[in-house]
Amino acid sequence: MSNPSALQDVLDHVIAPAGELARQEGKFPRAAVAALGRAGLLGLTCSTEPEGGGTYLARAAEVVARVLPVCPATAAVLQSHYAAATVVEAYGGRWLRGEVAAGRHLCTLALVEDGAGGAVRSIARRTGGVVALRAHKRDVVAAGEADSYVWSSPPVASDGGLTLWGVPAHAPGLFVPASANGVPFASATSTVVADPVRVPAEAMLGADGGGSRILLDAVLPWLLELCAVIGSDAVHPSLSALARSASGTARSDDGQAFAASAAMALR
Repeated sequence: MSNPSALQDVLDHVIAPAGELARQEGKFPRAAVAALGRAGLLGLTCSTEPEGGGTYLARAAEVVARVLPVCPATAAVLQSHYAAATVVEAYGGRWLRGEVAAGRHLCTLALVEDGAGGAVRSIARRTGGVVALRAHKRDVVAAGEADSYVWSSPPVASDGGLTLWGVPAHAPGLFVPASANGVPFASATSTVVADPVRVPAEAMLGADGGGSRILLDAVLPWLLELCAVIGSDAVHPSLSALARSASGTARSDDGQAFAASAAMALR
């Protein structure tokens, strides 16, 4: 890790107290996330330069491994953030990549459809330069707390596969429903609803219909690295299921099969 003393300082003075609040009150560890950003530890996988060049995923996995015993909620947030950041690093615009690299932007994955069966149930409709996304996404870590979501949908025009988007958390039409049992998760893992949310067509990450391949090329290596460093039992359940389903279909080079099996495994 580039600056282990910086992480230790954050662990001792910020994450440990935040972890107590998370355990006792279910409070989202906002102070811990902000401190990690200031210490340069949220942006390990991103670069401010156009050619990229963020640090190795192993370093990010080491951060998660050290945070996990101190505050599991913060570790869960980091897991999803780093996974989403790998997509941002590869396909996001320069401004967004710069914000993530600078530790000012928390992102997360919103990939799992909320509903019965394995079929994709969301929609993506384009009108001019605007795309309307409608979906219920479940098991979203840092729901309502992240600054943006790496969001999946059916393609706008392509046949088969799925498409990924960078959806700002403040976009109108996006909301987090109240918990049915009233018990908060400290990691803010919840459902996020788009009813619909409208984003510019330029918010597309990669090619239309190319999202399955992006997940295989960008997200899967991070999840496998994470499983290797901290063990699959310590990976957030939705990410662990995604890694297992993806690794089982990666050899087939069939992105659509990966998307379907991942969605089924996550239900």
